[in-house]
Amino acid sequence: MNASDRAPEIDFAALSPLLALFGGAMIVLMLGLFRSRFLREAFVPFLAIVAFGAFMGLSIWQWGANTEIISAALRVDDFALYLNLLFAVAGIVTVLLSWRAAAPREAAHGEYYAMLLCSVGGMAVLVGAQNTVTLFIGFELLSIPLYVLCATEMRRSTSLESGLKYLIIGSVGSATLVYGLALLYGATGSTDFSGMRTAIAEGDLVSDTLLLGGIALVLVGLAFKASVAPFHQWTPDVYEGAPTPITAFMAVATKAAAFGILLRLFDYALIDAAPTWGAALATLATVTIIVGNVGALTQTSLKRLLAWSSVAQAGYLLAGVVVASETGLEATLFYLAVYMIMNLAAFAVIVARQRAIPGDSDHIDSVSGIGFTHPWLAWPLTIAMLALAGIPATGGFIGKFAIISALVEGGYTWLGIVIVLGSAVSLAYYLRVVAAMWMPEAGLGFASKAVPVESRPALAGGSSELDPPEGPTTTGSGAGAVSAFAERHGDTAEGGRSQPEVVFVAVLFGVATVATGIIPGPLFELVRDAGASFPGLI
Repeated sequence: MNASDRAPEIDFAALSPLLALFGGAMIVLMLGLFRSRFLREAFVPFLAIVAFGAFMGLSIWQWGANTEIISAALRVDDFALYLNLLFAVAGIVTVLLSWRAAAPREAAHGEYYAMLLCSVGGMAVLVGAQNTVTLFIGFELLSIPLYVLCATEMRRSTSLESGLKYLIIGSVGSATLVYGLALLYGATGSTDFSGMRTAIAEGDLVSDTLLLGGIALVLVGLAFKASVAPFHQWTPDVYEGAPTPITAFMAVATKAAAFGILLRLFDYALIDAAPTWGAALATLATVTIIVGNVGALTQTSLKRLLAWSSVAQAGYLLAGVVVASETGLEATLFYLAVYMIMNLAAFAVIVARQRAIPGDSDHIDSVSGIGFTHPWLAWPLTIAMLALAGIPATGGFIGKFAIISALVEGGYTWLGIVIVLGSAVSLAYYLRVVAAMWMPEAGLGFASKAVPVESRPALAGGSSELDPPEGPTTTGSGAGAVSAFAERHGDTAEGGRSQPEVVFVAVLFGVATVATGIIPGPLFELVRDAGASFPGLI
């Protein structure tokens, strides 16, 4: 038998994390077709968690392998495996937050969780991509299930709207990305990242117009996915309209995947063109920090506030890519992990409050006074807000400090100053949420979403139907004001106890946010191993 007649060797060990995800997706999808309520509502989510757990365990098993598979189309290195761990955690938490949600019931449980597993599979393919073809396949495999997941609450018009908006904007981003990848191939003559790097280094292509055009279009395509300004316009509407567990998943996992491929592409394949693209990325980072923080200042919806916050956070993360050094790579990977931890704690509290208050409200009013009525929810949200602002003794502070240190070391001190100023501005809206939880008697002026002031008709006498109900209000102080608010909104103390998995997520990630700020060493050790996957960084 000739060598050409032999079947290609398949490294099943290196492929095992992906096999666990896609195999789990098929099983979950099939079991979701059964009529048994127990199978659909309990066993299917459990199997999804098992699949994510297997994905995580197999990724840990392959740690240190650093091998290439499928004719070098994918690289299973510590960088990709580190991000796999983040995707697995985000996936497990999304399943827990979705367990009692309306979206899986309306979309059918099997389809909902299968799409979630497939989306994470796309993320794993994307961050392990070694050539432009694999990159685009991973990008689409990540995106298409998310378009559907955003619209899974089919009885709510805003959910359908968010899915449509994400589909349209995502399609524009995908088209821009694939055109940019085509230009990179035209300039370098290679679809492989190693070939691109060699061509740029040996062919003096740094000032080549075709290469620069390709870099610009690829950056724009990935900027859409990472919510980098000015390509962020979809983010507030899609985050607000999508089911909250899916919003949480997009906020952390999608951003980690987008920055994962940004790091692999720019800090490896295009590293020799860093003097050219560095200034452009630094400008984008600055604009993103300013736009995100300013946009969040006037928000009264918690989901929209976190959407604008995610735009600002994308600017901080992009600053780590700008440096194009080992220190910058490690700082970005560290901040991706703590960003995930902080946001999952915050979104878990939002899910809990939406279920406790009729009307599915995510208004800041929904957390008013919970420091007294639901301290197990108030403390995680307080810690998350402070960490996102970069307050010391939290993971957010350590992450921002690491990025600023890398910027100073790499000669971008001015960008570090922008991050500091942006963090100072962010205190205005993060502390507003904290004040609502612990000082409801302060009269902070949050208008009720159910009865907005501007909805009163501009006629003499107005309308009695819009007058506030008589009785106790929240203008008192202490526990009395909180009780009045809870009574007015139909909230009960049992609301938090009826969803123990959501409270568990909030408390766990609130504690983890503090732990990574006080003892960041173990996470930094993982990050150093992941950062060693990129040769040639200073």
